[in-house]
Amino acid sequence: MKTEDIEDLDKEEFYEHYRFVASEGQEPLRVDKYLMNFIEYSTRNKIQQAAKAGNILVNDVAVKSNYKVKAKDVVRVVLAHPPHENLLVAENIPLDILFEDDEVIVVNKPAGMVVHPGHGNYSGTLVNGLIYHIENLPTNSNERPGLVHRIDKDTSGLLVVAKTEYAMAHLSKQFFDRTTERLYYALVWGNIDEEVGIIEGNIGRSLKNRLQMDVFPTGEFGKPAITHYKVLERFSYVTLIQCKLETGRTHQIRAHMKHIGHTLFNDERYGGDIILKGTTFTKYKQFVENCFKTLPRQALHAKTLGFQHPITKEFLQFNSEMPEDMQLCLEKWRSYTINQKE
Repeated sequence: MKTEDIEDLDKEEFYEHYRFVASEGQEPLRVDKYLMNFIEYSTRNKIQQAAKAGNILVNDVAVKSNYKVKAKDVVRVVLAHPPHENLLVAENIPLDILFEDDEVIVVNKPAGMVVHPGHGNYSGTLVNGLIYHIENLPTNSNERPGLVHRIDKDTSGLLVVAKTEYAMAHLSKQFFDRTTERLYYALVWGNIDEEVGIIEGNIGRSLKNRLQMDVFPTGEFGKPAITHYKVLERFSYVTLIQCKLETGRTHQIRAHMKHIGHTLFNDERYGGDIILKGTTFTKYKQFVENCFKTLPRQALHAKTLGFQHPITKEFLQFNSEMPEDMQLCLEKWRSYTINQKE
């Protein structure tokens, strides 16, 4: 596709969704693999289909999926709709509501549901369901209705959503002041030495993989983050812990636990989807792979959420049961540990 073809694309209202400039040290890499490293929640098949349709441009020329990206190449993904078109369409999505009044709503999000629409996830999100359920939700600074915090797509558990402008301001200040209560249950690789501990370290975007967060020395990069953890149950090669957040950085628990050598069980993005601890025997490998199938996501659940009600000023606390996939995985580890001792 030449420059005049790009002009035709513009006339047909093609919109740029992504734009990346390959670094000077970029080794030749297929464009589909290159984009997989940068576009969250993408799949290689989707990227290949976009290339087949002429929607991937390198230096303003449409390329096939096997094109090798080189240093300083400008890679763009263009589509026939604006990046934010129809992101806020109301959808009749069932919500697990634990509490609701005129000011706030507390929901228990299932694993696999994205919290808000974004690139690659234009429907089926929690926000799509919320705006169907509630009219005129206030928007935050990022124009995301009702949201004062979020949890990852494959993390299950509790979120509070603001239904009024006052509630949004009040709740946002609580999260900023760190007066909310947030407890998570996580299954991590390894047998943690201490019964309790504190992890401190700035969290920022990884310099090697922008889809990951990394921990940096205080003051150098990222934002301060503090995670308190407590051991709940030990299974020789993995440990069930409770994490209490003082701060709420992106991927905080996932990044902090990897930083101290205890990556979350089956956390694909952070390398927890391979066998990190244990024996090399075939039966053990089969057991772990079976656990991965039972719990096909990172083992993280937002179990407890507490906050002050914006109007009544009462401190409300909510708890949610661990979802079935995580409970079944824990039962497998309990049985395995008992059998090993016999």
